[in-house]
Amino acid sequence: MRRGHIAAVAAAGAFVALAAVPAHAAEYSSALKLKGVQYDAPGRDSNSCTSGNTDEEYLTIKNYSSSATVNLKGYVVKDATGNKFTFTKSHSLQPGDYVKLRGGRGTDSDAGNVVYRNNCNFIWNNTGDTIYLYKPSGAHADTHKYTKSANDRDGNGYITFHG
Repeated sequence: MRRGHIAAVAAAGAFVALAAVPAHAAEYSSALKLKGVQYDAPGRDSNSCTSGNTDEEYLTIKNYSSSATVNLKGYVVKDATGNKFTFTKSHSLQPGDYVKLRGGRGTDSDAGNVVYRNNCNFIWNNTGDTIYLYKPSGAHADTHKYTKSANDRDGNGYITFHG
């Protein structure tokens, strides 16, 4: 009888401990998160590969881990309509490091914290969109939905998701 009572008390204590964990803790179960998006490139939108501004549209992905280095190879970014980009090259993010996934064409750089989609079409809608980040295993890492009117109060075309 006493063992059953101890087990019940232990289970209740574990439940209380779980209830005390902040609600946002589950949100950070993945080290990589979407930090923010420049969904509306400055200037008039032009997806010309030679003179356009798709390289000014970017998604910032940050490693929020305090100790783990994460390799982006195999991670997938998608939008609501199915446009997608897969990181095909190794790009390691140290704890606290970030990368800007830019549109357009350019040279990827670990030192410059930039990876180019090598696609001159815009991916993020200026009025609103949903951004999905998936791990190489296909497991969900992060998702954010935005609308210009609700999330971009200063109208600069950039929205921050995680600080």
